[in-house]
Amino acid sequence: MKRFKGKKVLVTGGAGFIGSNLVRALVREGAEVTVLDNLFSGKKENLDDVQDKIIFSECSVLNDMFLNIYVKESDYVFHLACRNIIISMTEPDLDFRTNAQGTFNVLSEAKKFGVKVIYASSASVYGNARHLPICEDDQVNILNPYAASKLSGEAYCMAFHESYGLPVVILRYSNVYGPYQSPDNPYCGVVSKFFNAVKNNQPIQIHGNGEQTRDFTYVDDVVEATLLAALSERAVGQVFNIGTGFETSVNQLVSYVRQSAIKSIGIDQNFKIKYIDRRDIDNITRRVLNIEKARKILRWVPAVTLQEGLRKTYEWLLRVGE
Repeated sequence: MKRFKGKKVLVTGGAGFIGSNLVRALVREGAEVTVLDNLFSGKKENLDDVQDKIIFSECSVLNDMFLNIYVKESDYVFHLACRNIIISMTEPDLDFRTNAQGTFNVLSEAKKFGVKVIYASSASVYGNARHLPICEDDQVNILNPYAASKLSGEAYCMAFHESYGLPVVILRYSNVYGPYQSPDNPYCGVVSKFFNAVKNNQPIQIHGNGEQTRDFTYVDDVVEATLLAALSERAVGQVFNIGTGFETSVNQLVSYVRQSAIKSIGIDQNFKIKYIDRRDIDNITRRVLNIEKARKILRWVPAVTLQEGLRKTYEWLLRVGE
């Protein structure tokens, strides 16, 4: 059964890494999908396989007129459009405009028509948490402009829900990786960068000592959680961690990357690692999320292990490079 059959949905940021994976899933689920993306970090080629099944508009969430046109025709808005955490350090003003003002714009239009909004936030709002694993009601700790702007978006989501009854769901994604996270994008995640280095027989560069930990989450699991959040009535007005509940150091990740490369190409390459200075954004020591709330309310659990997800990611990267 197609869960979104006949439903009209808008995906902001739908040409990006997570967004394009979500769009493909929605198309498979029978939805009529409109994608809004200004292509700052997204790529229209990410949607080549579904381009004849969707409506695409190269547009920013800062454009109220276009938002009005698309939101009023939608049953759901999946709001994934945002500036990247790396670029936010050098352009915090543009980060604020897109992540905070853009989210306010989306909510304002959704309010006019009572459209449910699923907001893609980030585990970056937790900063360096006092306790692990991190629960949704733990204290936030804002360490960079990106986290500040994403939390601002969350605050506006809850304000519109409490003040106007707008149905919203907030999802805090954790270190998402997988196919369509292109290494050509200078703002892509660490998994894609590591695999690209392996593929090109270059040293893997690790910022800091590699002992920092993260909760790496495969994109298909993130997409499924996002779909379930849209369909669940119990999820309205709630915040959910979307991770795996497993803590992995960057050094461990490199070891898994090596194993995945060996399994995919059958060759144990000369593996070089280069430790370099950490960046301003590399100020999170440990991260792992408690996902019990998503399991209970959304009936969601991640299905893909890190090793399996890395293998799938590398095989995709090899295919697109052929």
